[in-house]
Amino acid sequence: MIIDAHHHLWTADYPWLQDPSLTRIRRDYTVDDLRTVIRGAGVGRTVLVEAGRCTAAETRSFLRLAQQTPEIAGVVGWAALTDPDLAATIAGHRAAPGGDLLVGIRDQVQAAPDDHLDRPDVRAGLATVAAAGLVNELVVRSAQLPSVARAAAALPETTFVLDHLGKPPIAAGEFDRWRELITPVAARANVVAKLSGLVTEANWDTWTPEDLRPYVQAAVELFGTTRLMFGSDWPVLGVAATYAQVKDVLAELLGGLRADVFGGTAIDTYHLELM
Repeated sequence: MIIDAHHHLWTADYPWLQDPSLTRIRRDYTVDDLRTVIRGAGVGRTVLVEAGRCTAAETRSFLRLAQQTPEIAGVVGWAALTDPDLAATIAGHRAAPGGDLLVGIRDQVQAAPDDHLDRPDVRAGLATVAAAGLVNELVVRSAQLPSVARAAAALPETTFVLDHLGKPPIAAGEFDRWRELITPVAARANVVAKLSGLVTEANWDTWTPEDLRPYVQAAVELFGTTRLMFGSDWPVLGVAATYAQVKDVLAELLGGLRADVFGGTAIDTYHLELM
């Protein structure tokens, strides 16, 4: 079974979608839309990830939706890592309908300063998420990767999931600098990375598989395939590619549908229970 470990659902009124460059993906995306694209690509299960609305209410609504949608095997919800009541917030999500499908927490760290993960209150939040048995999902910019490495070293019992390989500047061709920054992250055994979001870091209109190849190859070399997982980043990918293109290009670059990247790593990392 192929698992898409990173996709979203949203409505057109998300504030960040108002950027003029995002017109082509500024609409509602529903479960029906999700079913259409994953079935067409041969994907059986997914992990739904928050996409920046940053409200507890939306996390609860995603959990209810996942409970009603067999294809969604887990939910990475939003919570503020600096919330002094974070433990209670997580407990509330767990007690809500679909709460057993909560597999991780993601704050929008990419919008914070480069050293955000070094703050004592943020580290305390990361530890709280881990104590609840959840994954700490990290969406960061490449400049924040050193702080990811430091947090992973400081909290070795915590599982971190690095979204989009830390957003390498593919369009700018800054491979060497990105590799230098991600190498200490990959050296931490408690970090798993997603092969996701790469087409949107490349040039949207002219990217080719060869633009992505060095980043995928470096990820395999540094993390190993047992710490990598496929994520479509749908519907964000729509600015640059189709769902099937993203899945097929990754399979091409990996030399096939690697069972760990396309399913096993997600099952192990998120402790997914597939029916």
